[in-house]
Amino acid sequence: MSEPPPASSSASNLAIANDSGIVVDVDALDGLVGHLLPAMRLHPDCELSITLVDADRMTDLHVEWMDEPGPTDVLSFPMDELRSAPDGVEPVPGVLGDIVLCPDFVRAQAQEKGRSLDEELAFLVTHGMLHLIGYDHATPEDYDAMFALQDQLLAEWSRS
Repeated sequence: MSEPPPASSSASNLAIANDSGIVVDVDALDGLVGHLLPAMRLHPDCELSITLVDADRMTDLHVEWMDEPGPTDVLSFPMDELRSAPDGVEPVPGVLGDIVLCPDFVRAQAQEKGRSLDEELAFLVTHGMLHLIGYDHATPEDYDAMFALQDQLLAEWSRS
């Protein structure tokens, strides 16, 4: 079975390219991003790129940008350093950045967590978008805040 061509998003602000050789539900990722932008109080015209790559490409990126060996599940590259708009303030458009995922690496991780590949990819896109808007998990407090928000966003999306 051959790999379908890269998907284009229904939203002009999202580009999804699947260069991984693994079939994933890019329509679900598109829908997730459509949910996350307003839920994170980001402008609906924010630009975002999601690229799915193979393990060799992810290893190269991981070494180049993080100086760490081997592949990883997700890397986020912020561009305009956008943040969630405070209540009562309109979000501004801009370039969120790039999220790179490695489905080959993620597949084993998903099994360990009892999730499907597509569920784990949704988790990682949400995680990556939070990184793009400034969240981190370097301290226990930051970890708790980021993962609580991530869980909330995913729960809201699954109910929609």
